[in-house]
Amino acid sequence: MEAWSDPKSPMWISFSNVVGLSIIGLGTINGGGSPFWEALHINKCDNLKINGITSIDSPRHHISINSCNGAAISQINLFAPEDSPNTDGIDLRDDCIAINTGSININITNINCGPGHGISVGSLGANGETATVSNVQVTHCTFNQTLNGARIKTWPGGQGYARNISFEDITLINSKNPIVIDQNYRDKGLLDGTEESAVAISSIKFIGFNGTTSSKNAIALNCSEITRCTDVIMDGIDISTSTGNGEKPTVECQYVDGTSSDLNLMQECFQNSTIA
Repeated sequence: MEAWSDPKSPMWISFSNVVGLSIIGLGTINGGGSPFWEALHINKCDNLKINGITSIDSPRHHISINSCNGAAISQINLFAPEDSPNTDGIDLRDDCIAINTGSININITNINCGPGHGISVGSLGANGETATVSNVQVTHCTFNQTLNGARIKTWPGGQGYARNISFEDITLINSKNPIVIDQNYRDKGLLDGTEESAVAISSIKFIGFNGTTSSKNAIALNCSEITRCTDVIMDGIDISTSTGNGEKPTVECQYVDGTSSDLNLMQECFQNSTIA
Protein backbone atom coordinates (compact mmCIF):
# COMPACT_ATOMS: atom_id res chain seq x y z
CA MET A 1 0.00 0.00 0.00
CA GLU A 2 1.42 3.38 -1.01
CA ALA A 3 0.99 6.60 0.90
CA TRP A 4 -1.44 9.20 -0.42
CA SER A 5 0.12 12.06 -2.33
CA ASP A 6 -2.40 14.63 -1.02
CA PRO A 7 -0.91 16.34 2.07
CA LYS A 8 -4.36 17.68 3.02
CA SER A 9 -5.72 14.20 3.70
CA PRO A 10 -6.76 13.96 7.39
CA MET A 11 -5.72 10.30 7.71
CA TRP A 12 -4.13 7.54 5.65
CA ILE A 13 -6.02 4.38 6.63
CA SER A 14 -9.50 4.72 8.14
CA PHE A 15 -12.07 2.29 9.60
CA SER A 16 -15.48 3.46 10.82
CA ASN A 17 -18.56 1.74 12.30
CA VAL A 18 -17.09 -1.78 12.21
CA VAL A 19 -18.02 -4.24 14.96
CA GLY A 20 -15.36 -6.82 15.85
CA LEU A 21 -12.58 -5.27 13.77
CA SER A 22 -9.25 -7.14 14.14
CA ILE A 23 -5.92 -5.80 12.90
CA ILE A 24 -3.47 -8.62 13.49
CA GLY A 25 -0.18 -9.59 11.90
CA LEU A 26 3.54 -9.04 11.61
CA GLY A 27 3.42 -6.35 8.93
CA THR A 28 4.66 -2.76 9.14
CA ILE A 29 2.79 0.49 8.54
CA ASN A 30 5.24 3.16 7.33
CA GLY A 31 3.57 6.53 7.73
CA GLY A 32 6.16 8.38 5.68
CA GLY A 33 6.74 11.17 8.17
CA SER A 34 5.27 14.64 8.21
CA PRO A 35 3.20 14.92 4.96
CA PHE A 36 0.12 13.25 6.50
CA TRP A 37 -1.83 13.29 9.79
CA GLU A 38 -3.25 10.17 11.44
CA ALA A 39 -1.67 7.07 9.87
CA LEU A 40 -4.40 4.68 11.07
CA HIS A 41 -7.77 6.13 12.13
CA ILE A 42 -10.42 3.97 13.83
CA ASN A 43 -13.83 5.41 14.68
CA LYS A 44 -16.86 3.77 16.37
CA CYS A 45 -15.54 0.22 16.04
CA ASP A 46 -16.69 -1.85 19.03
CA ASN A 47 -14.74 -4.93 20.22
CA LEU A 48 -11.60 -3.78 18.44
CA LYS A 49 -8.45 -5.94 18.53
CA ILE A 50 -4.98 -4.80 17.44
CA ASN A 51 -2.08 -7.22 17.85
CA GLY A 52 1.41 -7.70 16.50
CA ILE A 53 1.72 -4.80 14.05
CA THR A 54 4.58 -2.31 13.71
CA SER A 55 4.21 1.38 12.86
CA ILE A 56 7.20 3.54 11.95
CA ASP A 57 7.69 7.23 11.12
CA SER A 58 4.13 8.23 11.85
CA PRO A 59 3.13 11.60 10.38
CA ARG A 60 1.32 12.47 13.59
CA HIS A 61 -0.68 9.89 15.57
CA HIS A 62 0.40 6.33 14.82
CA ILE A 63 -3.06 5.01 15.65
CA SER A 64 -6.09 7.18 16.40
CA ILE A 65 -9.00 5.45 18.19
CA ASN A 66 -12.22 7.35 18.82
CA SER A 67 -15.59 6.33 20.35
CA CYS A 68 -14.74 2.61 20.43
CA ASN A 69 -16.28 0.33 23.08
CA GLY A 70 -14.17 -2.66 24.08
CA ALA A 71 -10.69 -2.22 22.57
CA ALA A 72 -7.83 -4.67 23.21
CA ILE A 73 -4.34 -3.64 22.07
CA SER A 74 -1.28 -5.82 22.64
CA GLN A 75 2.23 -6.61 21.42
CA ILE A 76 2.60 -3.71 19.02
CA ASN A 77 5.73 -1.75 18.12
CA LEU A 78 5.64 2.00 17.47
CA PHE A 79 8.70 3.98 16.40
CA ALA A 80 9.22 7.71 15.86
CA PRO A 81 12.19 10.08 16.20
CA GLU A 82 12.70 11.31 19.75
CA ASP A 83 12.26 14.97 18.74
CA SER A 84 9.13 14.54 16.60
CA PRO A 85 6.17 16.50 18.07
CA ASN A 86 2.69 15.00 18.58
CA THR A 87 3.50 11.62 17.06
CA ASP A 88 1.22 9.95 19.61
CA GLY A 89 1.63 6.20 19.36
CA ILE A 90 -2.07 5.69 19.83
CA ASP A 91 -4.66 8.68 19.59
CA LEU A 92 7.14 8.86 20.58
CA ARG A 93 8.33 12.36 21.38
CA ASP A 94 4.79 12.61 22.66
CA ASP A 95 2.25 10.24 24.19
CA CYS A 96 2.83 6.59 23.37
CA ILE A 97 -0.89 6.14 23.89
CA ALA A 98 -3.44 8.94 24.32
CA ILE A 99 -6.92 7.92 25.51
CA ASN A 100 -9.40 10.61 24.60
CA THR A 101 -13.05 11.44 25.23
CA GLY A 102 -15.68 8.82 24.51
CA SER A 103 -13.37 5.93 25.44
CA ILE A 104 -14.83 3.14 27.59
CA ASN A 105 -13.68 -0.40 28.43
CA ILE A 106 -10.09 0.00 27.21
CA ASN A 107 -7.46 -2.68 27.99
CA ILE A 108 -3.80 -1.90 27.25
CA THR A 109 -1.11 -4.46 28.09
CA ASN A 110 2.54 -5.30 27.36
CA ILE A 111 3.52 -1.92 25.88
CA ASN A 112 7.18 -0.86 25.85
CA CYS A 113 7.05 2.94 25.72
CA GLY A 114 9.92 5.34 25.28
CA PRO A 115 11.14 7.89 24.70
CA GLY A 116 8.02 10.03 24.77
CA HIS A 117 5.30 11.23 27.13
CA GLY A 118 4.10 7.86 28.38
CA ILE A 119 0.49 6.63 28.40
CA SER A 120 -2.02 9.42 28.93
CA VAL A 121 -5.71 9.78 29.57
CA GLY A 122 -6.49 13.08 27.85
CA SER A 123 -6.13 15.84 27.59
CA LEU A 124 -9.84 16.20 28.38
CA GLY A 125 -12.20 19.17 28.63
CA ALA A 126 -10.45 21.77 26.49
CA ASN A 127 -12.48 24.89 25.65
CA GLY A 128 -15.08 24.06 28.28
CA GLU A 129 -16.07 20.82 26.56
CA THR A 130 -17.71 17.86 28.29
CA ALA A 131 -15.46 14.79 28.17
CA THR A 132 -15.97 11.24 29.43
CA VAL A 133 -13.52 8.34 29.86
CA SER A 134 -14.15 5.25 31.99
CA ASN A 135 -13.06 1.68 32.61
CA VAL A 136 -9.44 1.85 31.43
CA GLN A 137 -6.86 -0.79 32.42
CA VAL A 138 -3.15 -0.36 31.69
CA THR A 139 -1.04 -3.35 32.80
CA HIS A 140 2.41 -4.90 32.35
CA CYS A 141 3.92 -1.84 30.63
CA THR A 142 7.43 -0.35 30.63
CA PHE A 143 8.29 3.35 30.51
CA ASN A 144 11.87 3.71 29.28
CA GLN A 145 13.39 7.21 29.55
CA THR A 146 9.99 8.85 29.14
CA LEU A 147 9.14 12.41 30.15
CA ASN A 148 5.96 11.10 31.79
CA GLY A 149 4.76 7.64 32.71
CA ALA A 150 1.13 7.12 33.74
CA ARG A 151 -0.68 10.42 33.29
CA ILE A 152 -4.22 11.82 33.49
CA LYS A 153 -4.58 15.39 32.22
CA THR A 154 -7.68 17.60 32.13
CA TRP A 155 -8.26 21.27 31.35
CA PRO A 156 -9.67 23.77 33.84
CA GLY A 157 -13.16 24.82 32.80
CA GLY A 158 -14.01 21.43 31.33
CA GLN A 159 -16.82 19.15 32.44
CA GLY A 160 -17.52 15.42 32.55
CA TYR A 161 -15.44 12.69 34.16
CA ALA A 162 -12.46 10.35 34.01
CA ARG A 163 -13.11 7.38 36.30
CA ASN A 164 -12.36 3.72 36.93
CA ILE A 165 -8.83 3.96 35.54
CA SER A 166 -6.00 1.69 36.68
CA PHE A 167 -2.27 1.51 35.97
CA GLU A 168 -0.80 -1.74 37.31
CA ASP A 169 2.49 -3.66 37.14
CA ILE A 170 4.55 -0.85 35.63
CA THR A 171 8.33 -0.94 35.11
CA LEU A 172 10.20 2.38 35.12
CA ILE A 173 13.60 2.96 33.53
CA ASN A 174 14.77 6.51 34.19
CA SER A 175 11.28 7.95 33.70
CA LYS A 176 11.19 11.62 34.68
CA ASN A 177 7.57 11.91 35.93
CA PRO A 178 6.32 8.37 36.54
CA ILE A 179 2.88 9.21 38.01
CA VAL A 180 0.95 12.37 37.13
CA ILE A 181 -2.59 13.63 37.60
CA ASP A 182 -2.93 17.19 36.29
CA GLN A 183 -6.40 18.70 36.62
CA ASN A 184 -4.95 22.08 35.68
CA TYR A 185 -3.49 21.18 32.30
CA ARG A 186 -3.37 24.14 29.93
CA ASP A 187 -1.52 25.70 27.05
CA LYS A 188 0.26 28.84 28.14
CA GLY A 189 -1.82 31.99 27.74
CA LEU A 190 -5.12 30.35 26.78
CA LEU A 191 -6.77 30.43 30.22
CA ASP A 192 -7.01 33.21 32.78
CA GLY A 193 -7.47 31.16 35.96
CA THR A 194 -11.13 32.09 36.51
CA GLU A 195 -12.61 28.78 35.33
CA GLU A 196 -15.47 27.51 37.53
CA SER A 197 -15.58 23.82 36.59
CA ALA A 198 -13.30 20.83 36.13
CA VAL A 199 -13.45 17.31 34.73
CA ALA A 200 -14.12 15.05 37.73
CA ILE A 201 -11.40 12.44 38.35
CA SER A 202 -12.30 9.47 40.56
CA SER A 203 -11.61 5.78 41.24
CA ILE A 204 -8.00 5.82 40.06
CA LYS A 205 -5.44 3.11 40.89
CA PHE A 206 -1.65 3.18 40.67
CA ILE A 207 -0.44 -0.27 41.73
CA GLY A 208 2.93 -2.00 41.42
CA PHE A 209 5.25 0.70 40.06
CA ASN A 210 8.91 -0.35 40.25
CA GLY A 211 12.10 1.19 38.89
CA THR A 212 13.95 4.47 38.59
CA THR A 213 13.18 8.11 37.90
CA SER A 214 15.45 10.86 36.60
CA SER A 215 13.59 13.42 38.73
CA LYS A 216 13.61 14.23 42.44
CA ASN A 217 9.80 14.31 42.31
CA ALA A 218 8.29 10.99 41.18
CA ILE A 219 4.60 11.60 41.86
CA ALA A 220 2.64 14.78 41.14
CA LEU A 221 -1.10 14.79 41.82
CA ASN A 222 -2.20 18.31 40.96
CA CYS A 223 -5.97 18.28 41.41
CA SER A 224 -8.53 21.07 41.32
CA GLU A 225 -9.85 22.93 44.33
CA ILE A 226 -13.18 23.14 42.50
CA THR A 227 -13.56 19.39 41.89
CA ARG A 228 -11.13 17.34 43.97
CA CYS A 229 -9.72 14.02 42.80
CA THR A 230 -11.39 11.26 44.84
CA ASP A 231 -10.85 7.58 45.59
CA VAL A 232 -7.23 7.51 44.41
CA ILE A 233 -5.45 4.32 45.47
CA MET A 234 -1.66 3.86 45.50
CA ASP A 235 -0.11 0.54 46.45
CA GLY A 236 3.25 -1.12 45.95
CA ILE A 237 5.12 1.95 44.70
CA ASP A 238 8.90 1.43 44.82
CA ILE A 239 10.72 4.14 42.88
CA SER A 240 14.33 5.26 43.33
CA THR A 241 16.23 8.09 41.70
CA SER A 242 18.55 7.05 38.90
CA THR A 243 21.62 8.39 40.73
CA GLY A 244 22.39 4.86 41.86
CA ASN A 245 22.61 5.68 45.57
CA GLY A 246 19.12 4.40 46.41
CA GLU A 247 17.77 7.88 47.12
CA LYS A 248 13.98 8.04 47.26
CA PRO A 249 12.18 10.82 45.37
CA THR A 250 9.55 13.13 46.79
CA VAL A 251 5.80 13.32 46.26
CA GLU A 252 3.57 16.34 45.60
CA CYS A 253 -0.20 16.37 46.06
CA GLN A 254 -3.00 18.90 46.28
CA TYR A 255 -6.77 18.53 46.57
CA VAL A 256 -6.70 14.74 46.32
CA ASP A 257 -8.44 12.17 48.52
CA GLY A 258 -7.39 8.54 48.63
CA THR A 259 -5.45 5.80 50.36
CA SER A 260 -1.96 4.36 50.07
CA SER A 261 -0.09 1.32 51.31
CA ASP A 262 3.37 -0.15 50.77
CA LEU A 263 4.49 3.22 49.44
CA ASN A 264 8.28 3.12 49.52
CA LEU A 265 8.90 6.82 49.06
CA MET A 266 10.00 9.66 51.34
CA GLN A 267 6.48 10.46 52.50
CA GLU A 268 2.98 9.29 51.86
CA CYS A 269 1.10 11.39 49.38
CA PHE A 270 -2.29 11.75 50.95
CA GLN A 271 -0.89 12.95 54.28
CA ASN A 272 0.23 16.07 52.40
CA SER A 273 -2.96 16.78 50.48
CA THR A 274 -4.34 20.29 50.87
CA ILE A 275 -7.62 20.26 52.78
CA ALA A 276 -10.18 22.53 51.13
